[in-house]
Amino acid sequence: MMETMISGGAVENSNAVRERALRTDYDALGEQLDRRGITIDAILAKVEAFGVAIPSWGVGTGGTRFARFPGQGEPRDVFDKVEDCAVINQLTRATPTVSLHIPWDKADASRLKQAAARFGLGFDAMNSNTFSDASGQRQSYKFGSLSHADPAVRRQAVEHNIECIEIGKTLGSKALTVWIGDGSNFPGQVNFARAFERYLDAMKDIYAALPGDWRLFTEHKMYEPAFYSTVVQDWGTNYIISKELGDKAYCLVDLGHHAPNVNIEMIVSRLIQFGKLGGFHFNDSKYGDDDLDAGSIDPYRLFLVFNELVDAELSGAKDFHPAHMLDQSHNVTDPIESLMLSAVEVQRAYAAALLVDRKALEGFQEDNDALMATQTLKAAYRTDVEPILAMARLNRGGAIDPVAAYRASGYRQKVAAERPASVGGGGGIV
Repeated sequence: MMETMISGGAVENSNAVRERALRTDYDALGEQLDRRGITIDAILAKVEAFGVAIPSWGVGTGGTRFARFPGQGEPRDVFDKVEDCAVINQLTRATPTVSLHIPWDKADASRLKQAAARFGLGFDAMNSNTFSDASGQRQSYKFGSLSHADPAVRRQAVEHNIECIEIGKTLGSKALTVWIGDGSNFPGQVNFARAFERYLDAMKDIYAALPGDWRLFTEHKMYEPAFYSTVVQDWGTNYIISKELGDKAYCLVDLGHHAPNVNIEMIVSRLIQFGKLGGFHFNDSKYGDDDLDAGSIDPYRLFLVFNELVDAELSGAKDFHPAHMLDQSHNVTDPIESLMLSAVEVQRAYAAALLVDRKALEGFQEDNDALMATQTLKAAYRTDVEPILAMARLNRGGAIDPVAAYRASGYRQKVAAERPASVGGGGGIV
């Protein structure tokens, strides 16, 4: 039996006062869906099998350019992060893997793998960091990394990514995510074409180091930390990169890396259509890359993204096996609570998308019936799938109400007593 950070009795006690009501709600929803020709148990089975990776960096308190206000019981190292991730999966049963960031999470890989195995956790994509300087680093990334004018800086960045691959091989990971902060803040600061050419050459060296069963995810971002231009600024450039590198290269879509009115679901459709969708960093935003909790601002957009994913799943799209990962920063909430609710919101969008009457939708599309087509989507989105999500957690030994169980367990207070308090500090501009 796998170890747990919260006692099984605490979860059982939390579920005991909620299970009867849940079963009543589940049966009622089942009757409603049956009238629509949908078998609720079939949807439940898909939801139970669905998982999203937790970002190791997400279990700590984030910050802004102005300041960071650490919370109680901050993880001291990657092993504390694994324990917090284990709590999230124990209560939600939706987050079986952890996505690491190197060098933030650098530790003995064999020991780390054993620590995660205690809780039944595996490892998702590895993430490299060439957007900030690490202690003792020979070359600085202040003016870029993989696209830097200095070959020595580019070589250092390539070697770091290869190191991430080697660590990931020991951990059992099968993918590397590369996001760079390279770009410019002033017109004329860099030559766009030469910077992109240097980036592609460096990425080809990283790609050559990939094991045969690995995938490489490249991530685009329209701005920040560079505000005039970024080397990988949009999905079109990202697609070019994936085509230039080869069959193991795919595009990663971070929901926060777009302008407010960009049609993200259409980008997802395009990448699926041409076999280059690698996966997601799920979060939400109001103005840009806010890294807010998934579904906290625009849950309908999250549903529309999953509408495209389910459509591809059901139609058997080629090269379709996207990675699902959260990527969030928690400044004013308990990170564990936010990550639990975000995982649930991603599951909610998936479950709702499974309810879309696709035959009816296709008919309305072919008839140019815009009103009924959009209402078909809304009918699925408006369905309260919470009983399905809660039943999936109950069936797999999780908590019907994860946040309530977590708060009742006293876990945060426990680790706060064990882990030294973190010190807050100023941000980058004050």
